[in-house]
Amino acid sequence: MKPQADIACRTRRNIASRATTSSRRPRIALFSGNYNYVRDGANQALNRLVGYLERRGCTVRVYSPTSPTPAFAPEGTLVSVPSVAIPGRGDYRLGLGLPRRIRANLAEFAPEIVHLSAPDWTGTAAQRLARQAGIPVVTSLHTRFEKYAAFYGAGLVRPAMERHLSRFYRNADRILVPTAAIAEEFGEAGLGSRTRLWGRGVDRLQFTPLARDMAWRRALGVADGEVAVLHFGRLVREKGLAAFAALCRRLIGEGLPIRPLVVGDGPERQWLEQKLPQARFAGHLMGADLGRAVASADLFLNPSTTEAFGNVTLEAMASGLPTVCIDVPSGRNLLKGGAGLLFAPGDEDGALQALRLLAGDSRRRAAMGARAREASKAYDWDGASHQVLETYMDVVGRSIAPSPQMDPEILGAGAISRAA
Repeated sequence: MKPQADIACRTRRNIASRATTSSRRPRIALFSGNYNYVRDGANQALNRLVGYLERRGCTVRVYSPTSPTPAFAPEGTLVSVPSVAIPGRGDYRLGLGLPRRIRANLAEFAPEIVHLSAPDWTGTAAQRLARQAGIPVVTSLHTRFEKYAAFYGAGLVRPAMERHLSRFYRNADRILVPTAAIAEEFGEAGLGSRTRLWGRGVDRLQFTPLARDMAWRRALGVADGEVAVLHFGRLVREKGLAAFAALCRRLIGEGLPIRPLVVGDGPERQWLEQKLPQARFAGHLMGADLGRAVASADLFLNPSTTEAFGNVTLEAMASGLPTVCIDVPSGRNLLKGGAGLLFAPGDEDGALQALRLLAGDSRRRAAMGARAREASKAYDWDGASHQVLETYMDVVGRSIAPSPQMDPEILGAGAISRAA
């Protein structure tokens, strides 16, 4: 018998042997491409999810590349999988599959559900193993990987990447997506019956207008009369850094009193410093320091086309900032109801018009920021994580009552509704 088939048989036997003694909550093997070695929106959602699941009685084991210098302590039990640094992006790592040691660990754990959050070699190997063992597979979409190629001079590989992603999601029993617009895309591809919503949350105590600190701004070099235009997140190409720099340069060239404020760090920091010498760089911040920096800006500019949900936009909203965002499903989903302004992809003049409108009108910024703060109330981390637990229980054929701590309005009647 082949080693992988042997592992699959052992896993099936272990699941069967535990069936009569296991709790009502399932055991989940969660596979991630980056669980905690870099801080970004995807691993923030995954760690919040694992913490919630374990509080609700689930058993979770996480399999991910790791680093000797992680960005933060992980939630749950983390098993390191073999990986290599991605060429040109040494801050991220690529999982290399499932060696016998990891497959044996999986067989011992005997998961009832395999959750795949990254379509890398490790994720696809885990998907094959789960299929052989008869274990339900749940996938989740966290970023638009197919759009990355254009930022790294590899546009020719995009069709192959799209075919790989299509196979990856079609081989899943359930597909978790962050917005209704993306759910509609999967529905149009014939996958609506498998697609479920998994929203996101925001810590409104960390991200709050009350954290605004004019003294902190002055110490960083932002004058009181300047409008601080925020970039917030990892300093990587796919976050729209070139567009951010170009738009800010145009506004400065017009004589508008704006000051680019960059919160975050990454491999493109030196490039951005050269392209935008007028910017003030706060670096990588966490906790209360991060909340203070975001709230101390005047408006948020998000030109990224690769966001699946847009955690940074939601955090800016909770901080009371109006947002100027490229019109993609993530931004459109969050900024409905007047919480920000959208501009069409490639429409630099439209982006400049929106930025001029807000930069020149402090009352408009304040009113839009207040609406953004109010809109952020609808996003709760436990409510979002409960959507995933409902999907897990659905895929294994069990039922679950809402948590007594859950707000029914946050959970919503369509928490596990199928895509159209």
